[in-house]
Amino acid sequence: MCEYDPAYQWLTGLDEINHHTLSDFRVAHKAALDDLFKQVLGLLSAEGLITLERVMHDGTKVKASAGVDTFRREERIRAHLELARQQVEQMGDPHAEELSRRVAQARARAVREKKERLELALGEMDKLRARKTDEEAKQKARVSETDPEARIMKQADGGFAPSYNVQISSDTTAGLVVGVDVTQAGSDYEQLVPAVAKVEENTGRLPEQVVADGGFTSRENILATAEKGVDFIGSMGDGTAQAAGQFERRGVDPAFRPEAFGYDPNSNTYTCPASQLLVYEGKEKRVGVTHYRYRAEGAACAACPFQPQCCPQGAAKGRTIVRAEESPPVAAFVAKMQTEEAKQIYRQRGRWAEFPNAWIKDKIGLRQFRLRGLTKVRMEALWVCVTYNIQQWIRLRWRIPLLPVAV
Repeated sequence: MCEYDPAYQWLTGLDEINHHTLSDFRVAHKAALDDLFKQVLGLLSAEGLITLERVMHDGTKVKASAGVDTFRREERIRAHLELARQQVEQMGDPHAEELSRRVAQARARAVREKKERLELALGEMDKLRARKTDEEAKQKARVSETDPEARIMKQADGGFAPSYNVQISSDTTAGLVVGVDVTQAGSDYEQLVPAVAKVEENTGRLPEQVVADGGFTSRENILATAEKGVDFIGSMGDGTAQAAGQFERRGVDPAFRPEAFGYDPNSNTYTCPASQLLVYEGKEKRVGVTHYRYRAEGAACAACPFQPQCCPQGAAKGRTIVRAEESPPVAAFVAKMQTEEAKQIYRQRGRWAEFPNAWIKDKIGLRQFRLRGLTKVRMEALWVCVTYNIQQWIRLRWRIPLLPVAV
């Protein structure tokens, strides 16, 4: 379009614009782009379109510019890297007569970039293995040679593809994006605290309230937001279904599961359905919760006629019960989420949190990144969110009366 469209010819001053010019521009001005994003947010805040009274946060997987068939194990990557190094060494004179200077430079650049990607792939392999505990899994780890920083992630349709995890925070006043980041993590629960910090960095203040789904709701996040003075609304399961599944796999009869044991706070003991006493044995402190462990005498359990239903996998050490005591902030969060007000706020999450994701994918077309590498895709996501905010601003100006700006 820069070659024939008058508007774009005017913008470029008739200069030639090629792929690398655009690519370099998109990634070479990170500081300016960050500043532009913040300036847009400041203008939107001045017009009353951003208040930070309530911020919805959500994550969405966006496919990387890499195929599943580009993922290789370490041995194959090292072999390809050696070939790339040989190609770099064997590259001829870029000014040779048989090749134009432009073609020779393009070929040399392609070889160097391939070598750099393969070296990066080995570094990403080390990071990937460091997060795995099983030795066999470490040996089977694979990294993409095309985009080494991409990770295989589960998609909304249930399939798996090389992707990045895009985290978006949106203000509910007008649905505008106030924070965006891209991570390699397949799960969301570690991304809430960085998202709150990103909103503060972009706007100069913390949101009053943050709403996120169960993927972000953890004791760590509850404690962290409480410490910052941010009201957190989220969905936190009580673990009943998970615990029931574990007892079922172990063959424990429903009549002998923890809820059937009676607790006496005065003596700090439990009594089983067969009237055996379980005494306090010790405690284990974890983030936001303390687990108190109680155990019955092994001899009593071994002689009990209900042993096959109560502890079928062995009663030599005696049946154990664990009582969880939540920390005050977590207990307060659980109580708050039982109120109708909190439930009503959480029901609004889908409308505000998922709208920007849908617009960005359907209207702007970001279903797959065009750039490669974590730094570049972060900038691409930021470009998209700047575009989204300006589009919404234009749309909203005709619907919401502008507030006077103090001079």
